[in-house]
Amino acid sequence: MKNIFKILVIALFMYACSVKETDKYPIKQADWESKQAKIENFDDYFQGKTYLPVYSHIYHIQEHRTFDLTITVSIRNISLTDSIYILKADYFNTVGDNIRQYVKKPIYLSPLETLEIVIGEQDIEGGSGANFIFDWATRNGKNPPLFEAVMISTSGQQGLSFTTRGVQIFD
Repeated sequence: MKNIFKILVIALFMYACSVKETDKYPIKQADWESKQAKIENFDDYFQGKTYLPVYSHIYHIQEHRTFDLTITVSIRNISLTDSIYILKADYFNTVGDNIRQYVKKPIYLSPLETLEIVIGEQDIEGGSGANFIFDWATRNGKNPPLFEAVMISTSGQQGLSFTTRGVQIFD
């Protein structure tokens, strides 16, 4: 009887260790299809471009050891009254290669709405110098969107988190 109990405890322990965090807590992305903008021409809108640095991993101890991170990119409309439009959201790796396009057709965010892009801890394609470039438009230049990123990871009892904020660029 003791052997059966031991086997049952070991089996339960192994099952608990094999369940991935993403299986327990699935990440829900916004329904971007429903957010597609009905405007086709943004020539009469104030347009801008924002650079957001992100890190899919950072170095520790030495340059050959990395600490992988989950990235949450937050796209925020800080206007109380107007929608904003995200025209492009491109993800670049450390050497500047465009590795993903998250917005291929313009989308809108209602006043005070936030959309998120989540890049899982296992996705290290971006590297330590990854970044996003966002093209956006507003009816006026009063309240440009706010772009922030939170990078986080845990390993054993060690936890690490930090944030970055987008900077408007003028090319």
